[in-house]
Amino acid sequence: MAKYSTENIHTVALVGHGGAGKTTLAEALLWKAGAIGAMGSTERGSTVCDFDPLEKQYGHSLSSALVNFPYQGIHVHLVDTPGMPDFAGQSIAALAAVDLAVIVINAQNGIELNTTRMMRAAARRKLDRMILINKIDAENADLEGLLARIQDVFGKECLPINLPAHGRKDVVDCFFNPDGDADFSSVKAAHAALVDQVVEVDEDLMALYLEQGEELEPEQLHAPFEKALRDGHLIPVCFASARTGAGVAEFLEILARLAPNATEGNPPQFVRSPTSEGEEFHSEPDPSKHVLAHVFKIVVDPYVGKVAVFRVHQGTVRKDTQLYIGEGKKPFKAGHLFQLQGKEYVEVEELLPGDIGAIAKVEEIEFNSVLHDSHDEDHIRLRSLEFPTPMHSIAVEPKKKGDEQRLFEVLHKLEVEDPCLWIERHPTTHETVIRGLGDLHMRTKLEKMQQQYKVDVTVKPPKIPYRETITKKAEGHCRHKKQTGGAGQFGEVYLRVEPLARGAGFEFVDQVKGGVIPTVFIPAVEKGVRQALDHGVVAGYPVEDIRVSVYDGKSHAVDSKEIAFVTAGRKAVIDAILKASPILLEPMVTIEITAPDRFVGDLTSDLSGKRGQVTGTESTGGDLMAIQGMVPLSEISDYQSRLRSVTGGQGAYTLEFSHYAAVPPHTQQQLASQFKLEREED
Repeated sequence: MAKYSTENIHTVALVGHGGAGKTTLAEALLWKAGAIGAMGSTERGSTVCDFDPLEKQYGHSLSSALVNFPYQGIHVHLVDTPGMPDFAGQSIAALAAVDLAVIVINAQNGIELNTTRMMRAAARRKLDRMILINKIDAENADLEGLLARIQDVFGKECLPINLPAHGRKDVVDCFFNPDGDADFSSVKAAHAALVDQVVEVDEDLMALYLEQGEELEPEQLHAPFEKALRDGHLIPVCFASARTGAGVAEFLEILARLAPNATEGNPPQFVRSPTSEGEEFHSEPDPSKHVLAHVFKIVVDPYVGKVAVFRVHQGTVRKDTQLYIGEGKKPFKAGHLFQLQGKEYVEVEELLPGDIGAIAKVEEIEFNSVLHDSHDEDHIRLRSLEFPTPMHSIAVEPKKKGDEQRLFEVLHKLEVEDPCLWIERHPTTHETVIRGLGDLHMRTKLEKMQQQYKVDVTVKPPKIPYRETITKKAEGHCRHKKQTGGAGQFGEVYLRVEPLARGAGFEFVDQVKGGVIPTVFIPAVEKGVRQALDHGVVAGYPVEDIRVSVYDGKSHAVDSKEIAFVTAGRKAVIDAILKASPILLEPMVTIEITAPDRFVGDLTSDLSGKRGQVTGTESTGGDLMAIQGMVPLSEISDYQSRLRSVTGGQGAYTLEFSHYAAVPPHTQQQLASQFKLEREED
């Protein structure tokens, strides 16, 4: 049995930009709470959360890690998330499992790209939020200026709940403590600002506060404090140095006394619908209700197998509980339940609402699955999480012949672990393409394939998926006649082609009259037409947005057969397309670049130099600007390195397919010549 109740469970995610010290902070909290005997370090690769060999190699978190510990009667589930933008999928997914997001900011670097991204993502999930300014002991860190900047970017509701004191060697509480000395500002003023902000959400308490003009007791402030957090009316700001320990004990106190428990946070965003949008469904953190849990992380452990990590939102999951996965009709038995402590799997007997646990070796469970114990909850889904679209692509093939199936198995394992890693098999280019969020994302996946799964691959840039189409009507004809020793082949086809609207695809129309091409051979003509369109005519890319109408032909009573009309159909449509002023189309994508405003000029001119068009710019808070534009995909296949070069690593971008547009004439000529050369060599 659990030694705590749902009212004592606090779930917290540490999020923010890379290098803010989240993993060191998690280590300091574990040590201060007595869960570990000594603090490890990221430099030595000895922390509880960064246990993966690649994390030790890179000195950065590459995946979210879970730990839990008791402290002063509460039980804390803590998720340490990666801060590099390339691994944002792991951080965003963790937000579905917690009631409180703590945005950790590096005191030296201030507000960075992922600071803003995670603050917004937590707000969209309606999570309680806190800000922790870490590394307060760093030289030349302007803490007072940073606090003012946070309030400028994120709002005046960001109020200090403690302040640095004694030359940043420790911190002084400003919530329970109405007076004291701090390195800057005034504890008294900070306390008054907090109380004023909190009582605003409770009219009765505000009236009492204004009438009495006296200090309110902490007990009176607890409920309105929780409501202010839930409403986003208050975002407490804490100060700490995980390295020296300054402020760590005080932050633990805040987690114990003021952070929401599993009954106090905003309810998870469930919907009752076959899709992830629909009528809201409110789960209840009641241990006696039906079970409802959400899978926010999948781990493929080399020793344990596939592990599903989930947050229990309702009901109690006990060992041997029968659970359903989504709309699945067949239940599975939860034979073993675990809580994760870094890389360790600690077996438990039950998990309560608010608990984060894990089940191993159930292959049917996927990321985002909802687990439940009654068919009443078959259609419950979690509202969609908003992940960045992976647009950094590489094509891979195994170095060793015969390793194709092994490669696909390994890629599937990597894909199920990471919501921002997409594996695609391109039918037109016949390439296996991995799509991720950046160069580092791709590099770590390739190294994992090599180190953990012993699969070596050859990597190259993926081919651009060009298309071909026509710009006017034309007619084509082919008379296929082949006479060999025995029965011959004969088929004659007349057809016309005409362009369709962009995106319309392909239409085949049978206008043959009088049975000049017997009905039985019309599918063979269409098959030949489709073969030509699939293989391309001008440059070897699929032809689309075209109508092909077969209107005449001839057949032979003895020599006509399917193969003859397949060949005639193929050659007739090639004849027509070459007369129809064919053009090549290239994929156009919308791009949004986020970077400090001082780089806007360089980035917009760089985009223009790539045949791009800037469609707008807007401020996203602080000195960050978003540049929107349209650009050919072929021009930005290596944009990650270019953006890093221009912004010194302070920029990020997203791409989304928009439409196909005609390529410049010189590009068409180049691709057509290349195709002709390849055909001659074959």
